[in-house]
Amino acid sequence: MAHLTLSNVSKHFGDFTAVRDFNLEVERGEFISFLGPSGCGKTTTLRMIAGFELPSSGYVSIDGVDITNKAPSQRNVGMVFQSYALFPNMSVAQNIGFGLRIRKEPEDAVKKRVDEMLGLIHLEKKGNSYPYQLSGGQQQRVALARALAIRPQVLLLDEPLSALDAKIRVSLRAEIRAIQRELGITAIYVTHDQEEALSISDRIVVMREGEMDQVGTPFEVYNFPQTAFVANFVGTLNTASAEVLDPEKGILKMDGVQLVSAENLKNRKKGDAVKFSVRPERFSFASEIKKDNVLDCTIENITFLGAVVRIQVKIGDTKFNMDTFNNPFLELPKIGDKDQVTCSKEAVLVLSD
Repeated sequence: MAHLTLSNVSKHFGDFTAVRDFNLEVERGEFISFLGPSGCGKTTTLRMIAGFELPSSGYVSIDGVDITNKAPSQRNVGMVFQSYALFPNMSVAQNIGFGLRIRKEPEDAVKKRVDEMLGLIHLEKKGNSYPYQLSGGQQQRVALARALAIRPQVLLLDEPLSALDAKIRVSLRAEIRAIQRELGITAIYVTHDQEEALSISDRIVVMREGEMDQVGTPFEVYNFPQTAFVANFVGTLNTASAEVLDPEKGILKMDGVQLVSAENLKNRKKGDAVKFSVRPERFSFASEIKKDNVLDCTIENITFLGAVVRIQVKIGDTKFNMDTFNNPFLELPKIGDKDQVTCSKEAVLVLSD
């Protein structure tokens, strides 16, 4: 049985549907990220798990117990907010112990648990400090410790790093993931940052307009997007239009150029218009190694990005980006050069409508 279940959950605000027919089963100890643009329903779904919003239909359960209509205080769920939401008039230790004291736990048990949490977030010497005396990263650690102190069945995190600068975000997200693994707690993480979701999740739920577009591991979502939206939202992507030449063999024609996909297009017929995608890193120069597709091209632009060099090539009338690792001992082509690029048939993904 799944640890956390959302079954046919929908949420309406008047005539507006924020979440539509959302179904998800989460295993114990799993780290799930809700990924999508602003307004896609990520936070609303999280708030329905927390109890801050009640579903218009459907139900939410933890370990088989229906919690759909229970108040937030009646659910054993911890919440970490984007804005920290620490009590400014309480010390760090008092903030962490707040939920335990609300539950009327003995004071010696509260102190022991607070000390455990301070050690977990590496702020042992900050127990008597106040939130204004801490950095943003430290404040978010305290918010995390407060959510974990009550030993929740599920930990919910609503874009907890969006207010921090880039370097702190990278280190703190790794810390959050390490703590989650150490405790073996089930976690639901809301973010609009694709890199964040790809780096820390067991599975990603990609959301669009209140619905799930795709659910899968980071590897699956990045390498095998099922819709054009997922393909474009997750990672850098080349997309182009083509015509089906041979559905069974996966042969396409784009601007008079033939290329082959590993997909069997049995649900298509000859002459159908389709969209396909190729990740920039799946292209390489044909002089290095020849794969299923060898395509004549013209070098249109070259952009130096540090470890990666992005080369824009024109194939037929369509421009594609190709990413290659920076090698200071190899000479780059020049803009205007004629060349050939290659990619495997598995790299050519035909997208659903």
